[in-house]
Amino acid sequence: MTGADHQHTAAVDLAAEWLSTTRRDQISGPLVPALRQRFGLSAQEACQAIAQANLRRARAG
Repeated sequence: MTGADHQHTAAVDLAAEWLSTTRRDQISGPLVPALRQRFGLSAQEACQAIAQANLRRARAG
């Protein structure tokens, strides 16, 4: 994995962790644009973060 790939993976993981621990009503607007703005993700990475957050919530619950 290159340095850039690792940075993107870390950003997706960070976004997923934040999303899985943040109530939805605390996030204004649609999730993908919110994650893109907050974490500098692409649309695809934002979707990956959402999927990871959903898995984390399902495993925790």
